[in-house]
Amino acid sequence: MSLPLDVCIRGAGIVGRTLALLLARERLRVGLVQSPAPPVGHSDVRAYALNARSKSMLEALRAWPDAAHATAVLGMEVHGDDGGQVNFQAAQEQADALAWIVDVPALEQRLADALRYQPQVELLAEPQPAPLTVVCEGRASATRAEFNVAFDVNQYAQVAIAARFDCEKPHGQVARQWFADGDILALLPMGGAAGNSAALVWSVQEARASALMALTAAEFEARVEQACAQALGKLTLASERAAWPLQLARAQRWCGPGWVLAGDAAHTVHPLAGQGLNLGLADAETLATELRGREYWRSVGDVKLLRRYERSRKAAVLAMGLATDGLQQLFARHEEPWTALRNWGMRGFELSGPLKHWVARQAMGKL
Repeated sequence: MSLPLDVCIRGAGIVGRTLALLLARERLRVGLVQSPAPPVGHSDVRAYALNARSKSMLEALRAWPDAAHATAVLGMEVHGDDGGQVNFQAAQEQADALAWIVDVPALEQRLADALRYQPQVELLAEPQPAPLTVVCEGRASATRAEFNVAFDVNQYAQVAIAARFDCEKPHGQVARQWFADGDILALLPMGGAAGNSAALVWSVQEARASALMALTAAEFEARVEQACAQALGKLTLASERAAWPLQLARAQRWCGPGWVLAGDAAHTVHPLAGQGLNLGLADAETLATELRGREYWRSVGDVKLLRRYERSRKAAVLAMGLATDGLQQLFARHEEPWTALRNWGMRGFELSGPLKHWVARQAMGKL
C-alpha cells in the first residue's frame, strides 16, 4: 500500500515534473498525475527559450538536455518594420549565453528519466487526496473550475504557428526576430553550436493563419523565406506544422486552503519575449522554496503559506504580461505615427546603454 501523499500535482508537463523533483528533494511524498498521451503519430515541434535561472535549476535536478538539444544563444537580432533594429550579444553582457533554445521532447524525456530514479514521487493515473494539490494542467485546466477560480482571458487576434526547418546557412547561435505588418516571426537556433536547423514561432493575424497552414511545404517555405529576408538561405520544412491561438490570461486567485496554481494554469503571456516557460519554472522554484522554509507547525496546504508564494509570483508575472502585451499592441498598429514611433524607439533603445543592459539582464534571469 502506498504511503500517504504530502502533495498531489495535477499535470505532468514540464512545470509539473520540475516541481515534483524539487519537492522530492525536500523529502515530501509527491503524487504526479500523468497527462494524457499525445495522439499516435503526433510530433511535438515546440522549442522554448530558457534563461540562466531555469538552466541552473534544471541542471541541479539533472534534467538539463545535452548540447545537441539545448543550443546556447550568443546573439539576438530584432528587426522592426521600417528599419528599426536592436541587437544583443552575450559577450557584451559578460555571459555564456543570452538564453538556451531547448527542444521540448528532449527536456521532457530528461525530466521523465530523473523521475524514474526519485522514490519520493509516485506517478498516478488520477488525482489522490493530499494536504496540498498543485494545479499544473496548463491554460485549459479543468481543475480551476473545481476551486471556483475565474480565469481572465484577453484573446489576441493572433495565432502562433510553430515548425522546424533545416537551413542552408548555419545559424551561428543567433536568435532572429522580425516584426512586420502586425506579425512576429522568430527563428530560434537549434542543433547545437554548429547547427543549421531552426525552430519557427510565427505569430500571425487570425485571418492569415488558416491559409498559411493550408499551404504546401514548398509554398510555406517560400513565405517564411520572404518574411525573414532569406537570413538563413534556403529553408526546408523538417516537421509538421502546429498552431494555437494566443492570449494574455491570469487567474484571479492562485491559491486557497489546500490548493495552488502554477504555470500556465495561473497565467499565460504572448510568446514574443520567449518568457512563458521561464515564468512557469520560476513558479515551481518559488513554491518549493516557500514549502521548504515553512514553520514546522504549518501544513503544506496552509493558505497563509501559499499566499506568500502568490504575492511573490504575481508581481513578476504582471510585469512580464504588461511588457509583452504593450509590445504586441504597439506592433499591431499599422497607421502613422505608430510605425515611425516604434522604429524610432527601437533605434533609441539600441543606443540606450544602461537601459538596454538592464533589459538584457532581466530577460536572462540575472536580476
